Amino acid sequence: MRISAIRNAGRLGIDEVGPVHLDMSVLSAHLRGISSKIEHGMVEMLQSQGVEMIHGRARLTGPHTAVAETADGAVDLEFDKVLLSTGSRPWVPDWATPDDRIFTTREVYSLPEQPDHVVVVGSGVTGVEMVHIFSSLGSKVTLLVSRHHVLPYRDAEVAMVLEDSFIERGVALLKGSRASGVDRTARGVVVHTEDGRSIEASHCLLAVGSVPNSGDLGLETAGVETSRGYIPVDEYNVTNVPHIYAAGDVCGKLPLSSVATMQGRKIAKHIVGHDVTPLDYRKVAQAIFTEPEIASVGLEEVDAASEGRKVRITKVPLAANPRALIQGNAHGFVKVISDPATRIVLGGTVVGHHASELIAPIALAVTAQLRVDALLETLMVHPSLVESISEAAE
Repeated sequence: MRISAIRNAGRLGIDEVGPVHLDMSVLSAHLRGISSKIEHGMVEMLQSQGVEMIHGRARLTGPHTAVAETADGAVDLEFDKVLLSTGSRPWVPDWATPDDRIFTTREVYSLPEQPDHVVVVGSGVTGVEMVHIFSSLGSKVTLLVSRHHVLPYRDAEVAMVLEDSFIERGVALLKGSRASGVDRTARGVVVHTEDGRSIEASHCLLAVGSVPNSGDLGLETAGVETSRGYIPVDEYNVTNVPHIYAAGDVCGKLPLSSVATMQGRKIAKHIVGHDVTPLDYRKVAQAIFTEPEIASVGLEEVDAASEGRKVRITKVPLAANPRALIQGNAHGFVKVISDPATRIVLGGTVVGHHASELIAPIALAVTAQLRVDALLETLMVHPSLVESISEAAE
C-alpha cells in the first residue's frame, strides 16, 4: 500500500517522486522481524502461565502416550488429553520441482531478489493475494485463471472488481488456462498450459492449494481416523478418539488463523468441562488482502441464489462515500443481505479500502442476529468509510 501511495503521489500534486527501488533483503528482514515479535509475545505469554514448552518433533506412540524428538534426545510424554494442530503446507503438483525460480508461498517472503516477471499458478484466495503483492512491488505478473473468473467460489461481481483492478495495474489474466508443466531455462522458466500456451518468465509461483500435515504423527497407533489426510472432528473438535482433539488446517475446516484460534479457545473450555457453544462456520468473517480488499461474512448473494432463498440485498458504492473520495480509494462497494420478513442481517460483503476492518459491524450483526435497523440507526463518524455500512442497511 505504501509503495502504491508513493507511485500515485502525482495525483496529489507531489512531483518528481522518482523511481521506487526495492531492496528485497531489507523487506525480508522486516517481515522476519514482525514474525519474530509476534512469536516472542506468544512465547512470553505461555511462559507467564507456567506452560512447559518442548522444542522438537512429536508423534503419538499410543492412545495416551507420545514421544518428542528434540536436539537433546527423545522425550517420552503421557497425557490425559491431547490436541493435534500441525497445520498444512502448500501442495506442489507432480509436474513441478521447487527451486530458486519455482516456488510456493512458503518461500515467497524470503526471495533473494525481486522477480522481473512472475507467473502465478492458481487464482483462488492465495493466488490473487500473491498477484497483489508482486504487482505492488513492481514486478510484471501473469495470472493463470483456469475458470471463468478469479475467486471462482465467490460472487462474480466481487471477482470483476478485482479483475478490473488487476488489469488497470498491468496484470495479464490468461482465462481458461490450467497449468500443465513448468521448465527451467537459462533465463528463468517457461510455464505450459493444457490449452497449448507457453509463458516465459523469470519465476513461477505455485498457489494451488494445501495439504494437511498429518503424516508421521502416529495417528494409527492411537486409533485416530483420517480422511484424505485430514483429521475429521465433531462440533467440539473431538476426533473419533474421545480424548484426542484436532484444530486448525489439519482438521479440514476453514483454513483461517482466526478459526484455529477460536477452535483452541473452545477446546480449552471443553477439556475443563465448561459449557461450549459449537463454532458456527457460516458466520466466520473472511478477508482477502488485495487492492481493493475483499471481506465477507455469513450468507453471500451467490449462495442465496443457489439455495433459491428469498433475501433482501442492498448495495452502496464506495464512490459515494466522502472519506473514500478524500483518500482516493473509491473502488468497491458495501453489500448487506437480510431477511425480507424479519429484517435480520444474514450476511454482507465489502470490497474496498480497509474492507477487512469494515466487515466488523456486519459480522457483529450476523453473530448477534441483529436487524438491519441497528446498522441503519447507528450514527457513524463523518467522514468515515464505515458510514457506507449504515447507508447499505437503508
